[in-house]
Amino acid sequence: MRVKAPSYLNLYWSGELTEHVKALKAFLEHCTVCPRNCGVNRLKDEQGYCLTGADAYVTSVCDHHGEEPVLSGTRGSGTIFFGGCNLRCVFCQNYQISQRPRYFKIFKMSADELAQQMISLQNNLGVHNINFVSPSHVVPQMVEAIYKAIPLGLKIPIVYNTNGYDSLEVIKLLDGIVDIYLPDFKYFDNQLAWQYSKVKDYVDHVKPVLKEMYRQVGDLKLDQNGIAVKGLIIRHLILPNDQAGTEQILEWIARELSPKVAISLMAQYYPTHKVHQYPLISRRIRYSEYYRAIQKMESLNLTTVFAQQMDAPEHYLPDFEKNGHPFE
Repeated sequence: MRVKAPSYLNLYWSGELTEHVKALKAFLEHCTVCPRNCGVNRLKDEQGYCLTGADAYVTSVCDHHGEEPVLSGTRGSGTIFFGGCNLRCVFCQNYQISQRPRYFKIFKMSADELAQQMISLQNNLGVHNINFVSPSHVVPQMVEAIYKAIPLGLKIPIVYNTNGYDSLEVIKLLDGIVDIYLPDFKYFDNQLAWQYSKVKDYVDHVKPVLKEMYRQVGDLKLDQNGIAVKGLIIRHLILPNDQAGTEQILEWIARELSPKVAISLMAQYYPTHKVHQYPLISRRIRYSEYYRAIQKMESLNLTTVFAQQMDAPEHYLPDFEKNGHPFE
C-alpha cells in the first residue's frame, strides 16, 4: 500500500495534539491514567501503584529485532522500555525494570530528553517505528514526548505496546496519535488475572479497550516492503495448563472483533521471577498446548497470524541489568 504520513503529524499542525497533551496531563493530578485509579498527585511527584511520579522512567532504548517481523523488519523496532508497571505478573520476563524500583528510578527522563531519544532511534539507527513498551501508566508523558519530537523531525509510526490493562478514556485520547496498537490479551478469567498479575478486573477493562483500539486503527496494514504502518496486533502468551484461557480468548477475538484481526501467538513463556510459588505455571508450555492453540485459530479462520516457534524462550529473555542492548 502507499504509505501516508502518520496521522499524529496532522494533529500537531492543526493544534489538536496540544489539546490532547493538556487533557492527558490533567489525569495525573488525581491519577486516573490507568484503571488502578490511585488518585495520587503525580504532578507533584507522588507515586501510586506503578511507582512512577511526574517523569517517566526510561530503562532501555534500543533497536529491537525480536518483535513481530512486520515491526522489526530489517532495521529493527525502536523500542523504548518504561520502568514500573500497573500489573505484578509473577512470570514477568521484564521484572528487573517493572517491579524493582531501586533499579529503574535511576532512569528518570523528561519529555524533552525522551523526544531526543526518539529522534536518535529514527535518524541514527533508522528503525521502522517508535515502540513504547509498558506505557499504560505513563501515557501523558509519552504523548508529551511525541509532541516535542515532531518539530525535531519525528515522522515514523508509533507503536503502543501494552499489557492491555488500560483506561478506556485514556485510549480514546490516543486516537490519531498511535498508528499501531500492540496489546496483550493475557487472561479470560479475572480470578486467574488476580492470582498471577494481582489485578481483579483485567477482563472487564481489556475487552472494551481492544474494541476501541480496533475502531481507531482497524486491520493491520503493511507498506510495499511488508512493514506495518497501521493497525491492531493482539498478542497472546500461551500459559501452561491453559491458565490463560487461550481458546476462549481466540473465540472472543473472532466473534467480537473480526477473524481478520492480526494475532501474535506467543510460545515464549519461561518460568521466571516468582513462578516457583505457582505449580500450575512452573514449567514451559508443551508442544500439545501450542498445537491446540494453532488448531483453534485455524478452526476460527483467523487469517493473520504470527506464531512463535517452540524454541522461543531461548531467544526472548532480556537482561536489563547488563550494559548495552538487553537482547544481545
